[in-house]
Amino acid sequence: MRYKILSVDDSKTVRIIIKKAFKLFDCDILEGANGVEGLAIATKETPDIILLDVTMPVMDGVEMLTKLKSDPALKSIPVIMLTAEGGKEHVLKIAKIGVRDYIVKPFKEELLVQKVGRIIDLKPITDAPAKAKSIFDPATLLVVEDKPAIFAQIKDGLKHTPWQVHGVASTGEAIDFCGRTAVDLIMISLSLPDESAFTLFRVLRTNLKTKYTPIFGLVVKTDAAAQQMAQQVGFTGIATKPIDIPELESKIAKAMNLDTSLRYFKTEGDMLIMSLPEVCTPTVINEVTNYLKSKVAEAVDSGMSKAVFDLHEVKRLDMPLIKMLLTAMQTCREVALVYSLVGNATLMADCKGYEDTRNWQFHENIEEARQNLQKQGATA
Repeated sequence: MRYKILSVDDSKTVRIIIKKAFKLFDCDILEGANGVEGLAIATKETPDIILLDVTMPVMDGVEMLTKLKSDPALKSIPVIMLTAEGGKEHVLKIAKIGVRDYIVKPFKEELLVQKVGRIIDLKPITDAPAKAKSIFDPATLLVVEDKPAIFAQIKDGLKHTPWQVHGVASTGEAIDFCGRTAVDLIMISLSLPDESAFTLFRVLRTNLKTKYTPIFGLVVKTDAAAQQMAQQVGFTGIATKPIDIPELESKIAKAMNLDTSLRYFKTEGDMLIMSLPEVCTPTVINEVTNYLKSKVAEAVDSGMSKAVFDLHEVKRLDMPLIKMLLTAMQTCREVALVYSLVGNATLMADCKGYEDTRNWQFHENIEEARQNLQKQGATA
């Protein structure tokens, strides 16, 4: 449902600020310059919430509020009053008429969105900045760390990704940054002074923009107390220092729910190609295994009949990799997908040392493997 927010204020500047504050959310902003216009719009449109200024010409906010609450069709509409600092006590006095909340001018857009978001379920609109879906999509990461060397290590370690990594040294800077920029993931050093990392976490979770943003705690591996506290508070995950960049990258991708299958799987014509990197860490093995059956099923469903397992970059064969490849072969056999292996001299030598791999045959490149598969198809 697309919500309607009615802004009633004689200041055009305030109405512009309100409109700008909600531009990323799925709602319509209705505008009135005084209480008379506001009542007319409320009667016609029945907004979901009204942002009502106190001091206005023609009909002020108090009179409009009184008339709203005396109308059975309008009295249930929640109202947030806008007032200057000097009118704060006045608003508190009239709260008994039926004010849901109030905001003192001048106000920050984030506060306005936060208060409205407590009353109606604001949802981002489709033309808001799109979140990354694939490991190859751009994303914005924020590192809150007062030790420049740690930030430099993270930024340098992730420079091969399409992610923009920004760093700030304090909680205030972090709040300001998140207010200006849509952030996909935040990393906070748990060693910030006075436990401010946990205070920042709570602030970010009350802000509509960062309420659901993944937040990691950066902590020394031996600091079990800080790790336990972060888990209890609700941090999305923990990244331990010294930073293991491949592990951190994997955790980030998982937390952002990114599709990492494109690292390993692609299609060419009627052929599915699974390519493995030079070092097949447990993380790589797990990722490939998790995607394997679905990718094979997609290939068959798309009319493909061939698969190539490209291992030409792999430097060493070990049991976890062998088990994964055996699973891949069995999966292909179950759906009648013929397959070939591409490898190198080192792998060929390694194969002789394992019972399950002694008969494996490798091709030098994908084109040679393709030709072999075509011959198998012709003789089948």
